[in-house]
Amino acid sequence: MRKNSIKNTRINGEVQRELSNIIRGEIKDPRINPLTSVVAVEVAPDLKTCKAYISVLGDEESQKNTLTGLRSAEGYIRRELARTINLRNTPEIRFILDQSIEYGVNMSKLIDNVNKESAAKADVSLESADLAEGGDNE
Repeated sequence: MRKNSIKNTRINGEVQRELSNIIRGEIKDPRINPLTSVVAVEVAPDLKTCKAYISVLGDEESQKNTLTGLRSAEGYIRRELARTINLRNTPEIRFILDQSIEYGVNMSKLIDNVNKESAAKADVSLESADLAEGGDNE
């Protein structure tokens, strides 16, 4: 089975959906932030391992605590995954913190700041040009 085959893509989507449901509704660990989402899942073609990319809305401490809580609940999560998804092998899950959303927000803020600065410079240059033209007309 190729890595990006249709079957593997379907399995990735199904595992992602079930992982989201398990993390959101069934785990009662107080370390896990309620605003935790599963961004992407990559199940290996042999169905032995799985990388789950998660995003946590909160500070660094909250992200660390959530990862610790998820890693301690790995056995339970894997068992629930085996119960809900009928696969030959239930993959061993590795949780990886995904920083892409936070990175995107920071880049967006930087772009907005640059746009504001360039707009302010353009306004200043227009005002100085208007003053220079006004001085010639008098």
